[in-house]
Amino acid sequence: MWLEVLLASVLAFVIYRFMSRDKEETLTLEDGWWGPGTKPTAREDESIRPFKVETSDEEINDLHQRIDRARLTPSVEDSRFHYGFNSNYLKKVLSYWRNEFDWKKQVEILNRYPHFKTKIEGLDIHFIHVKPPQLPPGRTPKPLLMSHGWPGSFYEFYKIIPFLTDPKNHGLSDEHIFEVICPSIPGYGFSEASSKKGFNSVATARIFYKLMLRLGFKEFYLQGGDWGALICTNIAQMVPSHVKGLHLNMAFFVNNSHFLSMLLGRHFPRLFGFTERDVELMYPFKEKFLYNIMRESGYMHIQATKPDTVGCALNDSPVGLAAYILEKFSTWTKSEFRDLEDGGLERKFSLDDLLTNIMIYWTTGSITSSQRFYKENLGKGLNVEKHEKLKVYAPTGFAAFPSELLHLPENWLRSKYQKLVSYSYMARGGHFAAFEEPELLARDIRKFVALLEQQ
Repeated sequence: MWLEVLLASVLAFVIYRFMSRDKEETLTLEDGWWGPGTKPTAREDESIRPFKVETSDEEINDLHQRIDRARLTPSVEDSRFHYGFNSNYLKKVLSYWRNEFDWKKQVEILNRYPHFKTKIEGLDIHFIHVKPPQLPPGRTPKPLLMSHGWPGSFYEFYKIIPFLTDPKNHGLSDEHIFEVICPSIPGYGFSEASSKKGFNSVATARIFYKLMLRLGFKEFYLQGGDWGALICTNIAQMVPSHVKGLHLNMAFFVNNSHFLSMLLGRHFPRLFGFTERDVELMYPFKEKFLYNIMRESGYMHIQATKPDTVGCALNDSPVGLAAYILEKFSTWTKSEFRDLEDGGLERKFSLDDLLTNIMIYWTTGSITSSQRFYKENLGKGLNVEKHEKLKVYAPTGFAAFPSELLHLPENWLRSKYQKLVSYSYMARGGHFAAFEEPELLARDIRKFVALLEQQ
């Protein structure tokens, strides 16, 4: 009798594990209030208001005076970018910023796309909404929300937008035409920062989902890298039936089995499902993972623990802010750039583009609130958030750029993203994919959508 009970118990456990494994769990769609004070009893104003980026002579003069008063520490001889931002090259950047960079002209460029604001959960949310300039008869554009990360901004998407909204005039077919919505994460740029503790990626995901509903989209596509990848993943975990497709160029997860496969995968690649290209991108293990992650993660420990302390310095000094952020645009674009005197910054970007991103942080005073996003998402110690354990069931596409900080093989992604439709080894590019390689990323998004529509 006891044997039958034991067998029945084992069978029940196996069935339970099997059934729970296949159950499509979702994140709970809750509500929140992140504005100052208590939530008012009156219904929130849901109007969508046009917004325009503006500047003034006073703002520019203050910037110039602060640059003029900069105190730089001489770099160590032959240090290049191994100690951080090289002050010899920083002098060139500051000279250009002070004497040649035209912020008023860049403001005009920012305003080329329509900007808007709307109140959601007590916060003024900023976004750009770009519609196709023309559509073939009988066609409707595909709504696509694109989310940035840190230390980027909505401006990262300015060069990829034409490939998505006006492909025929930019060398691509008009088979897939999008209208693009790029919101600023609350606390970044022109989106209001939370007044409350606990504002994390899930809260952001809910706000962005509400934004899409407010714009009239019940089904839409998502694209993101860095924090944007996590936010878009959370939206897909929250409302999978509303997500037609999720496209990522980064993903946030590494579990214990991945560490084992990383250690042994070079010697037994087929055993762990690694391709020859995976091996090239992941090894040698010490250099590609241990040393690279250790070198590039110091900022994260600060921002996940005491973001307001370093924020005081960065919010007061445009020079310090530029060095702190631009160093990431060097080594996160390609780790080998740390071996160059100029950090390789102008190999992929123009100084105008880089400084425009800096100015979005500087003029809005948002560097501290942007860093708090690390505290809210990574400052929980060993506690695992629910979304980290949930799988994703929305159709997913992934672009693996070769110079990303950590390469994620396809079989790793399949363990979380259950409907991985497309996985691409990109020819070149690093962390800031839309900013670095807008056409390459646009082509992969279009390929992913085409595969979805063939199913």
